[in-house]
Amino acid sequence: MAADLTVRAAHVAGIRERAQAEMERLGVDAAFIDLLVETFYGRIRAHEHLGPVFEQRLAGRWPDHLIKMKSFWSSVAFKTGAYGGKPVQAHLDVEGVYDGLFAEWLTLFRATLDDIAPNEEAAQWFMGTAERIARSLVLAMFYNPALDDPTNRRPTPAL
Repeated sequence: MAADLTVRAAHVAGIRERAQAEMERLGVDAAFIDLLVETFYGRIRAHEHLGPVFEQRLAGRWPDHLIKMKSFWSSVAFKTGAYGGKPVQAHLDVEGVYDGLFAEWLTLFRATLDDIAPNEEAAQWFMGTAERIARSLVLAMFYNPALDDPTNRRPTPAL
């Protein structure tokens, strides 16, 4: 049992070391994560569609949310395991969310990366991660397996 724990700890340490080295190679550090989160959510708040949805949910709690998002992105980038939240559950009961908002979220995230990422490779890494996150949230929140059943589909009208 102790040997298994030692092997697991070494494996986790290796993952974190590789992540740290990769982020360092990309020019990403804790200061960049802070800048990314602060800049992006500042833009979210000003966005005509995203702003009201976020404000309705986070009014009076923005500082806590920013801390949580910095922890989240640090955990993702550096594989620290520091973030222990449940993103799907956190988004399920947000009033005013619809699947199309995720495309706007991604567009705004990309524009933020274009403006502040240390280089295009870092921007691509964060963008790819954000796209996977958005896709998983959309599937969790809006996917209905019954729609994949051909017997439940309406015929497309002929033009």
